[in-house]
Parts: sequence; structure tokens; C-alpha cells
Amino acid sequence: MRQRGAAAAGGSGSSPRRLLLRRWLRAASLRPAAARPCPSMAFPGALGEMPRQFPKLNISEVDEHVRLLAEKVFAKVLREEDSKDALSLFTVPEDCPIGQKEAKERELQKELAEQQSVETAKRKKSFKMIRSQSLSLQIPPQEWKAPPVNPVLSPATPVLASAFVPVQVPYDVPEFQRVSISGDYCAGVTVDDYEQAAKSLVKALLIREKYSRLAYHRFPRTTSQYLCSMRNQKWKVEDEVYPDFHSPPEENEDPYNLDAAPDNLDYVIKLKGGIPFVYDSKEMMELNEPRSLPYPDLQTYTLDLSHVLALIADGPTKTYCHRRLNFLESKFSLHEMLNEMSEFKELKSNPHRDFYNVRKVDTHIHAAACMNQKHLLRFIKHTYQTEPDRIVAEKKGKKMTLKQVFESLHMDPYDLTVDSLDVHAGRQTFHRFDKFNSKYNPVGASELRDLYLKTENYIGGEYFARMVKEVARELEESKYQYTEPRLSIYGRSPDEWLNLAKWFIKHKVYSPNMRWIIQVPRIYDIFRSKNILPSFGRMLENIFVPLFEATINPKDHKELHLFLKYVTGFDSVDDESKHSGHMFSDKSLNPDLWTSEKNPPYSYYLYYMYVNIMLLNNLRRERGMCTFLFRPHCGEAGSITHLVSAFLTADNISHGLLLKKSPVLQYLYYLAQIPIAMSPLSNNSLFLEYSKNPLREFLHKGLHVSLSTDDPMQFHYTKCWLLKYKMKDEAEGRFEPS
Repeated sequence: MRQRGAAAAGGSGSSPRRLLLRRWLRAASLRPAAARPCPSMAFPGALGEMPRQFPKLNISEVDEHVRLLAEKVFAKVLREEDSKDALSLFTVPEDCPIGQKEAKERELQKELAEQQSVETAKRKKSFKMIRSQSLSLQIPPQEWKAPPVNPVLSPATPVLASAFVPVQVPYDVPEFQRVSISGDYCAGVTVDDYEQAAKSLVKALLIREKYSRLAYHRFPRTTSQYLCSMRNQKWKVEDEVYPDFHSPPEENEDPYNLDAAPDNLDYVIKLKGGIPFVYDSKEMMELNEPRSLPYPDLQTYTLDLSHVLALIADGPTKTYCHRRLNFLESKFSLHEMLNEMSEFKELKSNPHRDFYNVRKVDTHIHAAACMNQKHLLRFIKHTYQTEPDRIVAEKKGKKMTLKQVFESLHMDPYDLTVDSLDVHAGRQTFHRFDKFNSKYNPVGASELRDLYLKTENYIGGEYFARMVKEVARELEESKYQYTEPRLSIYGRSPDEWLNLAKWFIKHKVYSPNMRWIIQVPRIYDIFRSKNILPSFGRMLENIFVPLFEATINPKDHKELHLFLKYVTGFDSVDDESKHSGHMFSDKSLNPDLWTSEKNPPYSYYLYYMYVNIMLLNNLRRERGMCTFLFRPHCGEAGSITHLVSAFLTADNISHGLLLKKSPVLQYLYYLAQIPIAMSPLSNNSLFLEYSKNPLREFLHKGLHVSLSTDDPMQFHYTKCWLLKYKMKDEAEGRFEPS
């Protein structure tokens, strides 16, 4: 059961979910045709042949109906956010028995009308033929026997000769019982609705594929193969797009070697309206002739966003996706019933592997809370015992020792306990993100947070680095645990990057069991209200211009160039339940003109971060450097439109709880296999009770989910966070994650 779920989520093997995905995509193509090669997009060997411009759309190309539906979704979301009770999230079912009965009656009338239609019968027949083709690829022919046909119940279905051609299975298939569905096209909806839903979903997947490929984000092989087939193209291995990551140093190699930087190119970088333009020289900049690097302009992005927004409001598509998701979950339950003991047997018989020595990767963890509260308390007491007279802070021009800092707070570290440290989140933080943020202050004192949990302070972030290294040492000793901690870049100053890189190198924070994510808090409004920033455009400049400069002239920025080797992506973080009344569109102000103290909406942040990351990735790919993924916090609370923006721009997301509210988006995330790092214990203290968390449901339906900690200091008591999930779930009779 668990092993099969992991295989389906990971995108390999012959799981029922993957077979279902192939069947659906094949049905969506409707008619077979001669194949032609699919143009290479981003393979290293064919880099020069890669299309360098992002396909652009015009307003005239978008149906007026689509725009109206998108505006309707936005307006509905704004009304809901203005009126909803925060505590109502997922607590009251929206089922209406009368409405459900009427809906079933309408569907029945459609089905009866279709039975009288000759044209519909022909289309059903073509769907059956396509199912027969896909069925032949799913079931090993030597093990398959045709079921007996009852002429009264089963109409004659034409079966292609290719269905009986032996298929070579390229991998070992476990001897599990398999479920096969034969007969009608099995959509559960009328043919017209089925065709409309299939075309709409394919269009959304093509949009996702376009945004993923040109940003060097991942896109699943199976989906890509059938999208190529639908377009009468032949998929090739070299068409696959992967991000480039820097390989870990060899055993005798120095991870802090600053002499391996490539040569400078002396390009010129300039941001205009939040969009970076790279010029070969100052002369080319004066002529306004930038290098050709792909990015979606604002109009193209908002039109693509409108297509997906309209899709989630489309009735037939919602019905179809809801039925398919129910079918996936039921199919998993049937598979579990048939093969649970066989999978347990295979799992237990695997030599040298058990719960403790399987590789566990925490892809969503914040560095400032990567230690548990006992670890933090022990470290505070140790530093006070060994370094009481060390000067660690400066306040109003007066230098203070560690002992004086605690005296000014009227506390003695020897009297501190885990409870008095008060960094653990409980039910008092539920739907109170402001209270949760205060939990980063040990004993409620911001002075201790600045001293122990910051990279920039009087002692250069030494205490924080020492704690992170202790956590890394524990990971290395365990051998099988890895993390991707998040470090913050706020965009207040362009010097933040250099300071962070110097902190990393000075304190030697590198660990083979760690890679780093850079999180950008969405708090422009705070900086603007304090006159730290003149506009949102300046914030973007402070975040991304240093990265372009380190990419163009790495010898002039050796520290930052080295640090970026160990960075895998970017995150966008803050309280999603805070909403903006501004509706993001192509009429929105560009970042240079956004000078008000009002915070831009979530989609605005994601678009401009995505564009900068896309252009940076293409430039770094040209230079043979590692690329970055965009992995925002998304769907934890707030508007459903956040998930639509992430569907276009993100490689993967953290949380994704709101997918439960939209069957269309949930099904799209399944088809595109977008990774979702979920944190049930974190959600339990903030937005959603543990028993109502959709992680188990998403796992059964085949979404690409994984467990993560979020903030061990606030939510976990032990070092082995995954073990805590296991114990809690076994106690409640729930699933056993592994």
C-alpha cells in the first residue's frame, strides 16, 4: 500500500494511477495520426536550437467568454474573502441533498437523450477503440484473458488487432492483482461534456508545459509523451527538461574554494518595470538591444491565467474532474484491499531497509526553526555557561556582553525550561498568524531572536551558524536524512546577498546532507511604510540584480558565486490569508510605479519572481551554471487563485490544502504531477485540524505529495520528525507514511 502510493506519486512503475493518466490523455487526443518529431526545447546538447522567445498571446486570441469567466472567479473570491468566517475552513460540508438530486436528474436526462443520438453512438464507439489501444499497453498479454461477454449487458466493442500484439515490459512488474475497466468510455458524464472537459484540461496542461520548459522546471514524462501524441508529434528523450544542480564536492575537494569561478562576460543588467534585460555592452543598452532571453510578458501571462481561471469555473469540467478523482480514490482502495498483504510482504523482505534506514528528505523546513526547542534551550544555556563575558550586542551605542543581555531581560538562563522558552505553537495560534510569528522570539524577547536566530547581527550570525551545523552533524550521523533549509532575503538592500554568502563561507556551514532554499517574505508594505523602499521595483532589484551580476561576472563576486552552487530554489512566504483588494491583470501597475504602502497581491509577487527566475535560469544555463526552481508556499489559506498562479509558475509548492476545494485544480495538479510538500502538524496549529488534513486523500488519488516539517522548533518535540508522524498516525489508525 505505502510502496505503491509512493511509486505513483513519484512517477514511475505501472501503477493504476499512471495507467489511468495514460488512458485519459490518449482519449483526449480523439484521433490517431502520423507522428512527427517533437521539437527539442531544452536539452544541453541542443541548447543553440532552443526557441529563445516565449510564445505571446493577444487579447483578440482569447474568447470573450473566457475573460468573463475569469473575472467572475476573481470577483467571487474577493466577495468570499470579505465575508467568510476564518474558522469555517473545511468545517461545514456544502452538500445539499435537494441540489444533488436535481443534478442527478439532469444528468440522467442527458444520458437518455444521448441514447437516441446516432452521432453520439459513433463518438462513443471511437472512444472505445481508443480505450482498447491503451488497454493493450497496460496489461501483459500473456497474463490477460478476455472476459466473457454477455450479449444482453455488453454491446459489441471493436478491438484493434494491435491489442493482441505482445508488448515488451521494460521493467519488472510485481505479481499483484490488477484492476481493469472495460466497456463504455467510463467518463461518468455525457459525451459532449467529456469532450469539452478533455479539451479544456489538455489546454491547461499545454500552458503548464510551456511555462515549465522555458523556466527549466520539471514536467512529467508520461504527460509530455501523450501531449506530443495529441499534437501529432513524436516524443524523444532529449525533449525532457531538468534543472541543473551543482554536484557535491568530492571527498578531498574543498567546498569553499573561491578560485573555480568562470571568466567575466562584462554584460550589463538593467531592470525595467520589474523585468531584467541583459545587454552585451553599454553601447547595446543605449541602443536598447538586449540579449534574446525568453519570458512571458504581462499580457500573455494574464491571458494564460484567465484560461485556467475560466476552467475551474466550467461546470462540465468540474463534474468530470470530481468523478475522476472519486474514481482514483476508489481504485486505490480496491488495490489496497487486493494487494495490501503482498505489498507488506515485499516491503518487509527488502534487505537492509526498514523505517529507520530509508532515505528521508525534508523539502520544506525553515532554517531559523530547523532545531527543536530542547536543542535551542540547551544551546542557550551552553553559551551562557561558557561565554558570559563575550560582547554579543550593541544597543544605543553601548556594547553588551551575553550576561548583560540576559540581565536587561530580567532572566537567568539556568531557570529557563522548554515551557518558559515559549517557542512551541499550540491551539492559541490557530488562525492567528501574528501570534505564530511571535513564537520565533524565545521567551518573547526579540533580542534573543536577533542574537541566536539571525545571520546578520553583532557577532556575524555565529550562534545561528553553530546551531545549524549541529543540526547538519546529526543528519550526517543518521546517514539517511537530508533537508533543504530556507534562508531569508528580504530585498531591503542589495548587500543582503553578499552578507549571506560571507556568513555561509566564514562559518563553514556547508553539509553534504543540506541544500539551501532562499525565501522572500511578501512584506513590501512594511518596508514601504518605514520608507526603507521607494517602490516594489526597487525590492525586485535588490533581490535579483546581485544574482545576475554574480552570473555575468563571477570572478568579481566569488563569495556569492560559490554560495549559489548550493542553492536549489526560491520560495515566497507570508500569511496567505491576508488578501489584497487589487485584481491582478495586464492593467496592473508595473513595479516601478507601485509606490503605495499597499502590498501587491499574491499573483503579482509570483509573476515577477517567476519572470526573474526564468531569465536568470536561461542566462545561467548558457554559462553552464546551476539553475533554480521556484517553490512557493501556496494553498495554505487565502484565495483559490493562488493555486492557479502556482500552476503556471511554480515547479512545486508547499501545503496545497486549498486543492481540496477545487476538483479541477486538484485533477490538474494530479495530471501534471506537481510536487506538494505537506505539513499536517504545522497546519494543525495554524489553519486545519490534523484529522481533516487532505494529505491521505491526496496520496490515495495519486497526487505527488511528501511529508515535511515546516518548523520543527514550533511543531515537533523530537529529532526524528517522520517517526512522530508514524506514531501519531498509528495511534489514530491512519496511514503509515514512509
